[in-house]
Amino acid sequence: MSPPRRLAVLCSHLRADGSAPPAGEQSGEAGSVSTSACASGGGAAAGGDGGGDSAGCVFCRIIRGEAPAYKVYEDDVCLCILDSHPLAPGHSLIIPKCHFPSLEATPPHVVAAMCSKVPFLSNAIMKATECDSFNLVVNNGAAAGQVIFHTHFHIIPRRSGDKLWPTESFRRRSIEPNETSGLVSCIKEQLCSTLEGCKTQASSLLKEP
Repeated sequence: MSPPRRLAVLCSHLRADGSAPPAGEQSGEAGSVSTSACASGGGAAAGGDGGGDSAGCVFCRIIRGEAPAYKVYEDDVCLCILDSHPLAPGHSLIIPKCHFPSLEATPPHVVAAMCSKVPFLSNAIMKATECDSFNLVVNNGAAAGQVIFHTHFHIIPRRSGDKLWPTESFRRRSIEPNETSGLVSCIKEQLCSTLEGCKTQASSLLKEP
């Protein structure tokens, strides 16, 4: 990442976006969204993963200004919009401006930038909806309910007794020690393998002229 870009990312983490919103958005209208890295297709030059169909992605179309959305926040790295089919009033989405089809395909610095906005955005959303709780949800993969394959976080305001999730009333099964020990060992092996792979990749990059 170039120094100017790194500085822009760091500044986006620190500022609370005190600038006035563009005309048309103050009244709650679905304003256009500024052009970003997705405008070029979210390829490698833009920091995008390149996997998935960014050209047909509805989030990329919103970021390029080709589709309407109710935007509540925007910086150099991510965008926050209202979900068009909310589970509750104020249900919002945090979306990276570059196209990444899944959470594991999203670079750590992009995930960090998205996560750094959660306290700031969730606090504003809860105050606006007069809620004191929220769910932060990531549907990663089709089996987990992911419908739009462009990484995004859900911020869903909650009220006591809203019964939004039927599973909240389910009785959970206690963890089984015999089953768990093998699972823990397997997870640790995967983590070690991933870390070793990262170290090898980093070493090879350092050796390059």
